[in-house]
Amino acid sequence: MALVVKKKKPLGSRSFSGGSSVETSPLRPEFMEKIAPCMNGCPNGTRIREVLTTIAQTEDAGRTYDESFKKAFGIIADRNPLPAVCGRVCPHPCEAECNRQYKEGAAGINNVERFIGDYALEHDLPFEMLTEEKYSEKIAIIGAGPAGLSCAYQLARRGYKPTVFEAFSKAGGMLRYGIPDYRLPAAVLDKEIERIEKLGIEIKLNTIIGKDIAYEQIQNDYDAIFVGIGAHKGKLLGLPNEDATNVFTGTEFLNKINSGTKVEIGNKVLVVGGGDTAIDAARVSRRLGAESWIVYRRTRHEMPAIEEEIVGAEEEDVKFEFLVAPLELIKDGDKVVAMKCQKMELGEPDSSGRRRPVPIPGDEITFDCTSIISAISQEPEFEGLDKLHEGKDWIKVDDKFKTKEDKVYAGGDNLDLGLVTIAIYQGRKAAETIHCQFRGIEPEPEVELPIATKDKMVLTYYAEKFRNENLKLGIEERLKELEKEISITYTEEQVIDEAKRCMSCGHCFDCGSCWSLCQDQAIHKPVLKFQAYTFKMDLCKGCNKCAEACPCGFIEMRNPMNGQIAQRDPATGKVIY
Repeated sequence: MALVVKKKKPLGSRSFSGGSSVETSPLRPEFMEKIAPCMNGCPNGTRIREVLTTIAQTEDAGRTYDESFKKAFGIIADRNPLPAVCGRVCPHPCEAECNRQYKEGAAGINNVERFIGDYALEHDLPFEMLTEEKYSEKIAIIGAGPAGLSCAYQLARRGYKPTVFEAFSKAGGMLRYGIPDYRLPAAVLDKEIERIEKLGIEIKLNTIIGKDIAYEQIQNDYDAIFVGIGAHKGKLLGLPNEDATNVFTGTEFLNKINSGTKVEIGNKVLVVGGGDTAIDAARVSRRLGAESWIVYRRTRHEMPAIEEEIVGAEEEDVKFEFLVAPLELIKDGDKVVAMKCQKMELGEPDSSGRRRPVPIPGDEITFDCTSIISAISQEPEFEGLDKLHEGKDWIKVDDKFKTKEDKVYAGGDNLDLGLVTIAIYQGRKAAETIHCQFRGIEPEPEVELPIATKDKMVLTYYAEKFRNENLKLGIEERLKELEKEISITYTEEQVIDEAKRCMSCGHCFDCGSCWSLCQDQAIHKPVLKFQAYTFKMDLCKGCNKCAEACPCGFIEMRNPMNGQIAQRDPATGKVIY
C-alpha cells in the first residue's frame, strides 16, 4: 500500500468542502483587557479611559450628561483630589502616550480633566468616603503641598483625622507659591483645598516644624508622620556678587510675586535656566513690564520645561539666548548691571540623556541687565528636620514610601523634583501604607495588565475627528495683568466631542464588530448596551476574524494547548501564529 502524506494547511486558514467548513486553527478567542497607554503614562494611574468613555457613552447608557460628569469626577477624585488644579498645570504625559496621536492628534485629556474639576467646584460635588468608621490614631502631615494634601485626603476618606502643619500663611505649597496666577488662579486652588478640609482635616498655618514645634515633639505626640515639605529653597549661581539686591532665585521671585509682595526688577531681566521655574519667572517679568531674556547653557531641544509653556513665552516675546553659561556678575554699587557668559557647545550625552554643554575657550559674551533671576534648581529646606536628610541626598523612602525613621513616611519634591501628579501619587500610596499598617491589612497587589499599544489597534476603524483646542487670550491682553488666566476651560460641547475621540484602547466599547463578522454565531451579544460579550466555544472554528476586526485590541487569539498568544501583523492587521 502506498503511503499518502497529507499536507498541513497554515494555521488560521480554513478549507471548505461541500459547503461545510473544516477547522484548521487551534486558536481560540479570548477577551483580554489591557491598560490604555494614557493610563500607563499617568504617574498617578488615573483611570483616564473610564473618564472619557463615561462621558462618550452617556446617551447610549441612558444617563444625562450631568450624571456622567458627576460619575467622571468620582473616578478622577478616587486618586486625585485636585482635578481643577492638575487640569491646568500638569504637563499631561498621558497625552504623549495616547494612541489617537497616530491619527489626527492625542485626545485632549488634560482639558477634559480641567472641565470636570471646574464642574465639580461649580456644583459643589462632595468627595466619596471609603468608610463610615472613625479611627483614633493621630497622624501628622508636615507640609500642605500636593503630596501632603493628597495623603491627608486619602487618610480622611479612610476614617482618620490628620493634622497638617504648614510653614506658610496659606496651604498649597509650590502650587501656590511657585506657579503664577495666569496658569493657576489662586481662587481655583483655594476652592479645591477647602473641599479637602471639609473632610475633617485640620491645617495649622504659619507653623514651622523644627522651629515653632520641635520635630521630636511631633514624633512623641503622633502615631504616624508624613513629610511633604517640598523644595522651596532656590539655588544661586555660585558666583561673586550674587548677594546684590537685584539678584533672586526663581523660587524666591515667584514666592514674592504670589504672596503679593512688590518686586522691583527694572526693564531688563536675565533669567538663568531652562526649566518650568525659569519660564514662569520670565513670563511674569514680561507682565511686570520688563524685557525678559532666558539664558540657557544648552539648546531649546534640551530644555526640560513644558513645551506649551516655552511656546507661550515665545509668543509673549521672551528672548532666548542658548548655549551660554554665566561666568561673572558685574556689579555697580549695590546692584548687578551685567552678566558675562561663556559660550558653549554640546558634547556627549550626560546621565540625564541630554548632551553635555562644553565651554568654548575664549568665546564670551556680556549682557546688560537690571535684574537677574537664578532658576537653575531648587532643594528642600531641612532646618529642624536634619534627621531625615541623608548626606547629599534628600529624603529616601522604600517602595511603600516609608523613611529610615520609625513611623515616618514621605513624598513629593523633598524626595526628588517631579510633577504634581507624582507628588499626589506618592501621598496617596503613603496614606494607603499607613492605613494598612494601622489596621493590619495586607495590601492587595496591583494587577499588571498588558498595554494596548497601537499595533493592537485597528486605527482605520475610527472616523477622522480633529482635536478640540481650548481658547487662549491674545498676547496683549495676557500681558496687561498678572492674575489673568491665559487659557479658557472647554465648553460642555467641546468636552463631549473630545471624549468621543477616545478609542477605548484595550477595553470593549460595544462596537459590535466581532459579533457582526462571526459567521459561526460563536459570539453572544448582550441585550443591554455595554454588558459583557461572551464566546460560545463549542461553535468557534478559530477563524481569527473577531480578533482582527476588534478596533480596541480587546480580543486576543490564544492556543489553549500551550497558552501562547497569537500576534497581529502590524502591516496587515492579520493574526499570525
